[in-house]
Amino acid sequence: MLHLLVLLSAIMLLLGMAVARPMVGVLAFDWISFMNPQQELYGIGAQLPWALMAALATVIGCLVRREPKQFPITSTQALIFSFAGVISINTVFALVPAQVEFHDYVQLMKSLAFALLGGALITNRKRFHAIIWLMVISIGYYGVKGGIFTLLTAGKDHVYGPANTFIGDNNQLAVALLMTLPLMNYLRMHSLHRPVRIGLVAAMVLTLFAVVATYSRGGLIALAAMGVRFWWNGKNRAISAVLIGIALVAAIGFMPPDWQARMFTIAHFHHSNSANDRLTVWRDAFGIAAHNPLTGGGFQSTAIPDVIHRYFPMDHQRATHSIWFEVLGDQGFPALFIWIALNVNGLLMARTIARRAKRIPSLAWLGDFGRMAEVSIIAFMVGGSFLSLAYYDYYFMLLIVVSSALVLLRHASTQTSRVASAPQTQGWRMRRAASL
Repeated sequence: MLHLLVLLSAIMLLLGMAVARPMVGVLAFDWISFMNPQQELYGIGAQLPWALMAALATVIGCLVRREPKQFPITSTQALIFSFAGVISINTVFALVPAQVEFHDYVQLMKSLAFALLGGALITNRKRFHAIIWLMVISIGYYGVKGGIFTLLTAGKDHVYGPANTFIGDNNQLAVALLMTLPLMNYLRMHSLHRPVRIGLVAAMVLTLFAVVATYSRGGLIALAAMGVRFWWNGKNRAISAVLIGIALVAAIGFMPPDWQARMFTIAHFHHSNSANDRLTVWRDAFGIAAHNPLTGGGFQSTAIPDVIHRYFPMDHQRATHSIWFEVLGDQGFPALFIWIALNVNGLLMARTIARRAKRIPSLAWLGDFGRMAEVSIIAFMVGGSFLSLAYYDYYFMLLIVVSSALVLLRHASTQTSRVASAPQTQGWRMRRAASL
C-alpha cells in the first residue's frame, strides 16, 4: 500500500504539471510506458490505467498551452506516418481475431502518436536531455537492479524484466539494456557534475553484468556488434579495444559454467532446437505474407493457431522472434519495405548528425549523441533480428529523438552561420557608407 501511495502521489504531481507543461505529460507517459513502474506494485495498483491518465493530461495541456507550435516533418516522421497508414489499412483485412488486432493496433498507434508529439515538443537542448534522461532512468533501473542481483547470486539465475511488458522476457530485456548503454555513455560525457558521471559509469558496469546474466544468446551477439562499433567510433582505438576486452572478459569470466555452455551453442546453432524453431517460424511468416502480400495476417499472426494452421497445418504457433519477419508476416511486404527504410534512415540520420556536428565545436554534444545513437540502433537491429520487438515503443522514441537532434542541429547551424556573417555584413555597410 505504501508503494501504491508513493507512486500515486508522483503520478498525480506529474499529471498536474502536465496540464501546465505538456512536455511533462510526455515524460510521464513515456516513464509509465518504458519503465512500467506499476508492475512493481501489487493488486489494484498494477491494473490502474496510468498511461491513459498521463495521455489525457497531456492532451489537455496541449490544448491549454497551444503546444506544439508546429510539427517538424523529417524523413523519420514521414516514414512513421506511412507505416501507421499502411497498418491502419491492414487491420481491415486481418486474419487474426478482432480483439487481438484491435488491442495491438491501439497500443501501437498510441505509442507512435506520443513519440511524434514528443518530437514536436523537443525544441531545445534542455528538453532533449530530459527525454534522454527519462529513457536512461526507465530502462537503466532494470540494468542496475539486474546487475546487483547478478553480483549477489554469482550469475546463477536469469535476469528478467517486469512481467506483462515488452521487456518481460530475458532476451527482450537484454536488447533494451543494450540500446540504453550508449545513451548512458552520452550522458556521462556531457554531465557537468563528477558524482553524476561516476554514478553513470557504475550504472553502465552493472547494466553490462545484467545483459550477460539474461542468458540471451541474441543479446551476446548484439553486444559483440556494439563493441565493434564502439571501438570503431573511439578516438583511441587501441585503448578502446583494451577497455572493451577487459570489460567483456570480466563479465563473461564471472558467469558460471552453465552460462558459458549456453553461449557456446551459438557456434553450433544448427544443432539447437531453439534455432530450428526460429527458422521454422520465419518460414511460416514468409508463407503468410506470400499468401497475403499486401496486408499480411495481422498482429501476432504466427502465434494464432487458426492463422498458422490455415497455411501450415503441421506447424505449431509461436512468436516470430525477428523484427523483420514479424512485420512481414503481420503486415505484408509494403509495410516491411517501410520498416526497413525506417531503420536504415535512422542509422544514416545518426551518422549525418555525428558528421555535421563535428564541424561546429559548440555542437560537439550533438555529434557525440549521433555516434551513441548509431550504436543503440545497431543494438536493436542486430538483437531484434532474433526477437519479436518490431513494435517496441522505446525504439520508436529513440528514432524520434534522433530526428529531433537533426532538427536542433539544422537550427543551431543556421544561427551560427548568421552570427558568423553578421560582422562581415556590417563591415561591408560601413565601407560603403564611407565611400559615399
